[in-house]
Amino acid sequence: MYRSNMASFIFRANFIRCAARSVASKHRTQYLWCPEKSYATTEDSKVPKIYTKTGDKGFSSTFTGERRPKEDHIFEALGNTDELSSAIGLAREFCLEKGHTFIHQLDKIQCILQDVGSNIATPRSSARDSHKKKTKFTSQPIADLEIWIDDFTNELPPLTNFILPSGGKSSAALHLARTVCRRAERSVAPIVRSGEADQDVAKFLNRLSDYLFTVARYAAMKEGKEETIYKRPE
Repeated sequence: MYRSNMASFIFRANFIRCAARSVASKHRTQYLWCPEKSYATTEDSKVPKIYTKTGDKGFSSTFTGERRPKEDHIFEALGNTDELSSAIGLAREFCLEKGHTFIHQLDKIQCILQDVGSNIATPRSSARDSHKKKTKFTSQPIADLEIWIDDFTNELPPLTNFILPSGGKSSAALHLARTVCRRAERSVAPIVRSGEADQDVAKFLNRLSDYLFTVARYAAMKEGKEETIYKRPE
């Protein structure tokens, strides 16, 4: 699922500026060619540059080749999705230090978020059938999240109070990722509603915030950390 070559690294790092697209297959994530930024060279010894200067005038390209202002709602949603993946990546590092068993789930989610970005970066109104086929988002990741949520919930004590983001570094970081997920969902919702992205993208983000809330509580429980209960100020 991961590629170690330089081109793949650059595509990941350049997610927004290149509107990096990924296509999920059963066992790996394939990075698609970006029409305005090709890192192929005639000499294998050349190291591709991270900067391309194509966005210096405040415009960027979708996967369909449209040039749009960088403040366009498409790029806003892409930025929020990228930030979400980064927040999960940070939370993952805290969870890794504590030896949590759900690390592989966070890894998979970060890869799926690349697919979410692929779908968002391919406006259906201007996409050819080949574009739609490569960036189609399915419902399977949603089903996976629901299974994970149910499994964790069965191990957690019933939630009887409002809790504040707390419960140790792992839990707090996962709560932070949850709030970023909510923002990503809000920015994606109008794009999906207009028919420019697959409906399952919005459903996935909605379910992901539930997963992050649940796994944050689970992390606190496993680490023996106390969650802070909301109390009305007197």
